Amino acid sequence: MSNFKFRIERSLSKINKSEWNNCANTNDSSYNPFVSYEFLSALEVSQSINNDTGWFSTYLLAESNQGELLGCVPSFIKNNSNGEYVFDHEWANAYQRSGGSYYPKIQVSIPFTPVTGRRFLVKDRSKDINIISKLSYELSKLTKETNSSSAHVTFLTKKESDILKEVGWLTRKDQQFHWKNNNYKNFDEFLSTLTSRKRKNIKKERSAFEESSIEIEHIEGRDIQKYHWDYFYNFYLDTTIRKWGQAYLNKDFFEIIGETMKDNLLLIMAKKNDHYIAGALNFIGGDRLYGRNWGCTEDHKFLHFELCYYQAIEYAISNKYKYVEAGAQGTHKIARGYSPEITYSAHWMKERNFSDAVEQYLKYEDGEVEKSKKMLESYLPYKKES
Repeated sequence: MSNFKFRIERSLSKINKSEWNNCANTNDSSYNPFVSYEFLSALEVSQSINNDTGWFSTYLLAESNQGELLGCVPSFIKNNSNGEYVFDHEWANAYQRSGGSYYPKIQVSIPFTPVTGRRFLVKDRSKDINIISKLSYELSKLTKETNSSSAHVTFLTKKESDILKEVGWLTRKDQQFHWKNNNYKNFDEFLSTLTSRKRKNIKKERSAFEESSIEIEHIEGRDIQKYHWDYFYNFYLDTTIRKWGQAYLNKDFFEIIGETMKDNLLLIMAKKNDHYIAGALNFIGGDRLYGRNWGCTEDHKFLHFELCYYQAIEYAISNKYKYVEAGAQGTHKIARGYSPEITYSAHWMKERNFSDAVEQYLKYEDGEVEKSKKMLESYLPYKKES
């Protein structure tokens, strides 16, 4: 451990932006906007994450003895499990029934963002195993020092999950649905790969939507104006309050990313009678489009499917992105060509007995996830290869 020194910063403003970004995104083709300084800073500056919302920033940094930033971890002390999308409420209840206190806990994640990406942001990727192992040890120490029950790393990469498993962490699987662009020239060529019935269903949905006389606009980051964000935030509020009872992100957050992440944003907006009625916010990565938030103030048949799935696919094909990730949950995405993909998380429990119990549960759960994936793959709408 003598080659490294570690420190904690309570605010991203105390960390050099260029140094963070040099660790966060080391390859343009795999650029992930959510681990960027700009995205995390927007969460912090807008106060979407703070002590009141249950996210106490505790960024873990690894430095050389000369002070060079070698790796960083977006870590937080949490007093709830909100906005994480890897559900541990049953664990919390069981822990507290046994007389312990599950909160606080350490959470390594991108708040409110169920998107896979590196969580141990190591500058020199050839040193991943060494530095990630050391950072994971520091997280377990931090858990003890903060009187937390556990540490959780969610939506990490499979490589990171495998490294943590090797050093004694418990690993967990879940699944999402992603669309893959097989070098399609246009949407019709994508449709041609589907079975006749599924192809007809999608055509029927899109045709019915067209009859509603709703206009669709693709507005890229540099063209997004303040009034677009005004409309979109109303759409976002309508959906999140109806679904979750609260909005995690405030309007300031969207206006900040509108200024600082212009090259990574796409708003897909729906307009009827010259008024916007719905919108979907997408983030643009190195090789993929990430569908993140959507909402509407009018209900129209197939509006959600058109804005969030079909238009995203159209944009990805036109701009040669390899994937579209459509967020958490939603088996209805399968019929639209989105395939189940495994997601990973890793967990370290301070109490040995509790850790053993969770480990037994995860062995069963992981098997069920794999079985579910195979079953869902059998429902994919693609033609079977002869």
